[in-house]
Amino acid sequence: MPGVRPVFYVSDGTGITAETIGHSLLTQFTLTRFVTERYSFVGTVERGRELAGTIRAAGEQYGVRPVVINSCVDSAVSAAVAESGALMLDVFAPFIEPLERELGESRERHIGRAHGIVDFDTYHRRINAMNFALTHDDGQATDYAGADVILVAVSRAGKTPTCVYLALHYGIRAANYPLTEEDLEQDRLPPRLRPYRSKLFGLTIDPVRLQQIRQERRPNSRYAQFDTCKREVAAAEMMFRGEGIPTLSTTHTSIEEIASKVMTTLGIHREMF
Repeated sequence: MPGVRPVFYVSDGTGITAETIGHSLLTQFTLTRFVTERYSFVGTVERGRELAGTIRAAGEQYGVRPVVINSCVDSAVSAAVAESGALMLDVFAPFIEPLERELGESRERHIGRAHGIVDFDTYHRRINAMNFALTHDDGQATDYAGADVILVAVSRAGKTPTCVYLALHYGIRAANYPLTEEDLEQDRLPPRLRPYRSKLFGLTIDPVRLQQIRQERRPNSRYAQFDTCKREVAAAEMMFRGEGIPTLSTTHTSIEEIASKVMTTLGIHREMF
């Protein structure tokens, strides 16, 4: 299959690190189509050799050399996977030796440390933030005093997934408020949001894309009509401009990018879990 390259994210832990870094690398190449698979908890040489067979078979299927983006700590396991003949890219290799020289100490090979529970206070903050996001989803609860950020947008513009991402990866207490037709008719911020102006961030979206999303949720409804979507988006954007609310279009923007923009704009500084 010309132009298709199989890619395997391989880890002796969750595989989140390998997949995150690997995805960022692959997006730099646009002429090749990648088919990807993640294999987590590859912790033994036997499992590594078993996986090598799977990778080798993929290479034969596609007629190209597979790519392995590897975050296994055990070099013996990595060597077993390498028996596949794939291009092996170790996500840690470029950084370990320079850090060892700079810090004057050798690495300790711990599996799964990057995404393990190593700080219970931080872990609980993360869980509490997730509970907050779910409780304050779509205006269910409006006690916003404890919120770090409040996302404001019309329905289906990307508020909920962004709030969940902020909570899960940064421990940010994110609430979201859906603008109703009544809110949009007022041409100004709803009264319950006005005390929290410094926490507000507006999301907007192309009406064509919004209509597609709503059509999947409620086919052929007034809610999903293009005229409805166009009118709501225009009213929301006018409100944001009039009230000086920072705004970002989610039409072609990933959740990661939205979250980063929200944090930067509102001056929220948190390390990623």
